[in-house]
Amino acid sequence: MSETTSPRGDAGAREPEPAAAAAPPRNPLGPLWNRQLDRYPGTGPRVFYLFISTLAGIVLYYELYVQYSVSTSLISEFGMTYMFATMISVVGNLAGAFASLLAGLADRWGRANLVVYGLLLVGLLIVFAVPNAESKTQLMVYMAIVSFVEGIVLVASPALIRDFSPQIGRAAAMGFWTLGPVIGSLTTTIVTSHTLDTHGWEDQFRFAGYAGLGVFVIAFFGLRELSPPLRDQLMVSLRDQALVEAKARGLDTEQILKGQWRQMMRLDIVGPAVGIGLHLMFYYSAVGNLVVYYATVFGYSEQRTNALANWYWVANALSLVFVGIVSDLLKVRKPFMILGGVGTVFFTLLFLMRTDDPGTGYYHSAWLLVGIGVFSGFTFAPWMAAFTETVERHNPAATAIGLAVWGWTLRVIVSVSAIFTPIIVTAVTPLVNDSAKVQAAAAEAGPAAETVQANPGLFAELDAYPRQEDIPPELLARAIQTVGLEKLLQVQEKAEALRTLDKYAPDVLAAQERAPDEWERWWWFTIACQALFLPTVFLMAGRWDPRKARADAEEHARKVDAELAELVRGTEESETAESDR
Repeated sequence: MSETTSPRGDAGAREPEPAAAAAPPRNPLGPLWNRQLDRYPGTGPRVFYLFISTLAGIVLYYELYVQYSVSTSLISEFGMTYMFATMISVVGNLAGAFASLLAGLADRWGRANLVVYGLLLVGLLIVFAVPNAESKTQLMVYMAIVSFVEGIVLVASPALIRDFSPQIGRAAAMGFWTLGPVIGSLTTTIVTSHTLDTHGWEDQFRFAGYAGLGVFVIAFFGLRELSPPLRDQLMVSLRDQALVEAKARGLDTEQILKGQWRQMMRLDIVGPAVGIGLHLMFYYSAVGNLVVYYATVFGYSEQRTNALANWYWVANALSLVFVGIVSDLLKVRKPFMILGGVGTVFFTLLFLMRTDDPGTGYYHSAWLLVGIGVFSGFTFAPWMAAFTETVERHNPAATAIGLAVWGWTLRVIVSVSAIFTPIIVTAVTPLVNDSAKVQAAAAEAGPAAETVQANPGLFAELDAYPRQEDIPPELLARAIQTVGLEKLLQVQEKAEALRTLDKYAPDVLAAQERAPDEWERWWWFTIACQALFLPTVFLMAGRWDPRKARADAEEHARKVDAELAELVRGTEESETAESDR
């Protein structure tokens, strides 16, 4: 430290060190915002961060999917048509689509921050806003905000999973991450099937919101992310750690971030994103329409359908984890995606064939759902791994942008498919809105309804006279002679229930007649979408043959060892030259 002249001209006074003078003031909010790690974490912390990212996905999807598990209650509560109920989903998914594009800024704001504070916002909305909605429009607005935040987290959380999982091990990590929507759905159906008889739809939302706020606390204190120089590199295995950390010291992150959107607008990125969106068409239906489907075709209650859906979600969850581990062991993704895609089409076809058979048993449906869930899991976990690896083939630093393209594409497909549902299946609105009224009126009317049905012409004439005293004597006498005085008095006593039947029963009966055919058309549409996924597998990165994939991994390991040795040698030479000077 040299002596200098102070600003006042005092000789011999010492100026502060330049570094000390330039040090920025300490930000008291730093620990709440700065979550970056400058070194790749060990196995324990890394698994913990992966666990939190997965847990965040589970609870966010639980909060988002509650609306579908109580869909018939919401339709009745707010007097919605099925089209309006569908538009809540459409608006929400469109909000989520554009939020996914916004999440491309995750590299700037911090992926962990988007997850942490997204959990807080959604939890507060689900606990305090949604259960207190006073109209169907308010409900739509609140759920759109929830979907917007979920669309951001849909990009940020798998980006974190990718950061903390090298390519060897990526499918298993993504298998656990994709448990988010699956276990979120499973949690929804389990809670609803066990509590809806004692707790209304409002409490179903509150239960989910409390869970979300609990996970927010865990993420707030526990979730971290890699610094940009670390996460912007390709990491094939944990053996790459030393090399990645060494390169990170001199990595120009600003340079490698240039042109990311252009790099992601490629056929091998956009094509698979569209393909997986189409493959998941049954999944969207299971989330949004399974309760309505089984209510309108098989007469199931919300609780019974949610219990049935548990079979699908459990099978899908187990399949995702199992196939992720096996895919990593064999180091291939594509064979599993093809097997899963073909199997999903096959079991969805079997499911479709039962639509026109109202006598299909509960467990018959359950095993069909198990088949679809298992093969869909075979597809999705390897696909997530392969998609991030395809993005890395172009630019590892563009992971968030690639996932933003996928998130936007997925949400748009969901929105478009949701619009078509009530157009194809027109029977839902009268069956959901009016069948309960018809059943209650039929029970109240009792034998009076049979009397009217047996003499439609006579009672059509009587209906022309609202007041009994206005009925012509000859018509009244004919009525008594035809049905008897006692039955005529029964009909007059049950007039209100009979009017309800007259108003709603024809539409309900007609809807019951056409519902199976309309749902069958929907499932054919679903199968067509699933089939279109298969060609997109061939666009993605990765080997088909496990032997060639293993050889690639060994060759990469040799290159990493050689490059790291070269870096060490260069560092030693620089230190020697420095000491000689």
